Amino acid sequence: MAQYTALTDRTAEGADKPDAAVVGDALGVGVAVGLSGFAFGVTSAGSGLGLLQTCALSLLVFTGASQFALVGALAAGGNPFTAAAGAFFLGVRNAFYGLRLSQLLALPRAVRPFAAQWVIDETTAVTLAQPTRRAARIGFTVTGLSLYVLWNLTTLLGALGARAIGDTRAWGLDAAGPAVFLALLAPMLKTATERAVAGLAVLLGLGLLPVLPAGVPVLAAALAAPLALFAEGRRRERTRRDRRQEERQERQERQEERQERQEERQDEAGGSEGDR
Repeated sequence: MAQYTALTDRTAEGADKPDAAVVGDALGVGVAVGLSGFAFGVTSAGSGLGLLQTCALSLLVFTGASQFALVGALAAGGNPFTAAAGAFFLGVRNAFYGLRLSQLLALPRAVRPFAAQWVIDETTAVTLAQPTRRAARIGFTVTGLSLYVLWNLTTLLGALGARAIGDTRAWGLDAAGPAVFLALLAPMLKTATERAVAGLAVLLGLGLLPVLPAGVPVLAAALAAPLALFAEGRRRERTRRDRRQEERQERQERQEERQERQEERQDEAGGSEGDR
């Protein structure tokens, strides 16, 4: 909580960011990512979903990674329940975003249910990059509004134009969503543990893809987090154990040194008395 209080109390010179700069950054993200809704519309229509189903996903779900995961699994012939489960687990991260943004934005209670629809990767990234609460609110609102409107508009256009485009795989449009998601994810992998989780998830997903039904490799890739955290916990435990052992050894060496010095003093004292 202290970090959010500190954010609002930053009044030093240079802490504030002009509203126009915040709006520009937010629009840049909203427009750039919103255009990929066209790829989703085409991919969704190519997977067999109808126009209303495709548009309903963007209107109600509004989280690109989960939407692409769902239609991708369906297009590969996966079980609808398995595809939905994979999309659900991908969307769980937005709940954790919401926990962080709720204190940062401090929106009125009546507005929170509507704002929750816009809690996604892009709005979170823009919001957390702002120096003040006012800038954070502007960034969240502009990013969410521009992205929501443009994403749904391009989804509609993509679904309508799917027949004219033909096979979406020939155009590579089905890779647009994952590419955007990876571009947003990569800068967030700052620690070795985070990079290990991401790398292990990729290995699990790609390795199990040929042997498991569509959608299941995504669920299996989620095992990367507990596996990597378990390994990290074991590594830290070994490090603490080694450190404690080194400390005990150092204490023992110091004690032996003190004992040797004490014996030397005793010998010197005994030698002096003998001389006398």
